Amino acid sequence: MGVALTELLLIKEIDLDFLRNKILVVDAPMWLYQFLSSIRQRDGSLLTDSKGQVTSHLMGLLTRISNLTQQNIKLAFVFDGEPPKLKYLTLEKRKEIKIEAEKKFEKAKEKEDLELMKKYAARTSRLTDEMIAEAKNLVESFGLPVIDAPSEAEAQASVIVKNEDAFALATNDADALLFESPKIVRNLNMAGKKKKANKLSYETIKPDIIDLAENLKHLGIKQEQLIALAMLIGTDYNSGGIKGIGPKTALKLVKNHGTNFEALFNEVKWNDFFDFSWQEVFDLIKKIPVNENCKLKWADVDEEKIMKLLVDKHDFSEERVKGQIESLIKEKDNKSQKGLGEFFG
Repeated sequence: MGVALTELLLIKEIDLDFLRNKILVVDAPMWLYQFLSSIRQRDGSLLTDSKGQVTSHLMGLLTRISNLTQQNIKLAFVFDGEPPKLKYLTLEKRKEIKIEAEKKFEKAKEKEDLELMKKYAARTSRLTDEMIAEAKNLVESFGLPVIDAPSEAEAQASVIVKNEDAFALATNDADALLFESPKIVRNLNMAGKKKKANKLSYETIKPDIIDLAENLKHLGIKQEQLIALAMLIGTDYNSGGIKGIGPKTALKLVKNHGTNFEALFNEVKWNDFFDFSWQEVFDLIKKIPVNENCKLKWADVDEEKIMKLLVDKHDFSEERVKGQIESLIKEKDNKSQKGLGEFFG
């Protein structure tokens, strides 16, 4: 849904300097899935250690946390809790897509077609409980906050930004706007160059920011109307939305009906597409479980824990990992000497 919604939004391109000395709360599952999709070998297979254990997620976290921290960007990570029941339908569909991609990957492998192998392999990413546990371990070892959401990570992260405990939510999913995140920063973990689809050339990818209040004004609607608009296009809780209705048509319909959502969803024949009511989806988004009193706390880098996880368990280069850690500690010391306060908390 997020991609479709962004067609309507005002999006401002920024650079990392704009985010210096700001706190960003990360939609951790989103980042981890992106690492699993993008950090792969030439044939599309995941990075693994000598024991065959996947390390793509850890490589992504190590690199990204190190780079952003050295840019004076302060991070906190939120992880998913129990998904809402309505989301299970979407999760099942995603599972089917991954199974189909695995079949296509095997066919490409038989033909030794490396491009197709890489293409389909990226669609088979699965985030296991062990990967999540390791990710939390690594984040905490860097002294960064780890927050377990009661339900959806992006909903909990949105509350943290709403409470002004962070500047923005780092995610590529515009769904976070439905949970009233005042600001979203996208492409933070993809800053750099990206290969253009079906081409040999590359395009520069820069972070951008989406401001909720600015966009509600731009669209001429209120927060509850934004939720209704998203439901017409499709959300994680009503995948696919109403067939034949795109973003522009959805916006027009929402404006025509104002806040008379009963009339809106009757007109588009909601019940012909879903065996649950529009009110269930609407209320789920509005009332999703969150911890309103979540506080962020930072600590010092635990070099021993990082080395144990990455070097001892997963065969990372000791020299590289130590170099990353030393750079972070040096950055912290430099900032303290400049009188700008303790970087890590």
